[in-house]
Amino acid sequence: MSQKLVVVTGTSSGLGRATAQLLIAKDYKVVGVARRSVTAEDLSVDARSYQHIEFDLNETSNIPDLSSTIIKQHGKPYALINNAAIGTDGLLPTMHNSDIEGILNLNILAPIILTKYLIRPMLEQRSGRIINISSIVAKTGYRGLSVYGASKAAMEGFTHSLARDVGPRGITVNCVAPGFVDTEMTESLGEENLERIKRRAALGRFPSSTEIAAGIEYLLSPSAAGITGTTLTIDAGNTA
Repeated sequence: MSQKLVVVTGTSSGLGRATAQLLIAKDYKVVGVARRSVTAEDLSVDARSYQHIEFDLNETSNIPDLSSTIIKQHGKPYALINNAAIGTDGLLPTMHNSDIEGILNLNILAPIILTKYLIRPMLEQRSGRIINISSIVAKTGYRGLSVYGASKAAMEGFTHSLARDVGPRGITVNCVAPGFVDTEMTESLGEENLERIKRRAALGRFPSSTEIAAGIEYLLSPSAAGITGTTLTIDAGNTA
């Protein structure tokens, strides 16, 4: 059997990187999309299982061409993982409008447009998986992350309705909502805040990127064929 193709955005670091590595270990073929170049060697994976497209998802007008390139060069995808996002820290009254627009553009508009085009071959095949990466902040809130939280809440709303639209064609659509993780995105919160968040979690720690990636991989598996329109929270018990 040929490897199932999964498109993962934001594979240059953090969760996207861990997800690509785990999926390849589970015998998927991955096409990574990120602004920075990422090689199979960078990920320590077989070069036959990872292909990379250097692309800035902020350039939403070019996403149709990106989608066409993926399908023509690599085939019809089995799944899309909308992971790429930014989380600029700041109180709303003092945030620059350009920062607000940037968060909403990359975190909402780009994944919706990318999903629009890559879900079309899934509809033809009458099978496929869409996984949108949300955050516990979508429900809990966090000081200085109001716009980021709004963008993630929007993705959860998008997930619920899209699941109903495409479910009859055998496509599942779900969210994974990580808790705070030690990544580049959370560095701006500061060590004191991060330690406080750890203490609040039931397990007294952050979830690892690998643990979150395992949740994503489960939603791609045959065992998760009956799961759609829902959010899987992986936060080491932060919201318990």
